[in-house]
Amino acid sequence: MNIENTKAQMRKGILDFCILSILQERDCYTSEILDELKAVKLVVVEGTVYPLLTRLKNDDYLSYRWEESISGPPRKYYKLTQKGQLFLGELAKTWNELAQAVDKITTKTQRDE
Repeated sequence: MNIENTKAQMRKGILDFCILSILQERDCYTSEILDELKAVKLVVVEGTVYPLLTRLKNDDYLSYRWEESISGPPRKYYKLTQKGQLFLGELAKTWNELAQAVDKITTKTQRDE
């Protein structure tokens, strides 16, 4: 099994949750989202994030607005919708349950060694 592929799949599985969590704090444009992900070592390329943002928007979890920029073209700022906030709440609940379960299993496994 290829470890890099497994790690990439794990990261992909939590990107929705991470992006929605970033947007819960404030509206952002794509570069800001990428910067926040990189800052916590979740390195993701634009080619991965753009389709994800489009899907989240199409599912009504995000909305967007265009804002003029003094340093270039207008920027698309994404915002969490009410439906997105509810979805994020469900993801947070699921994440906490999964994290606790994995922690119990991995901690038990490490103790047994």
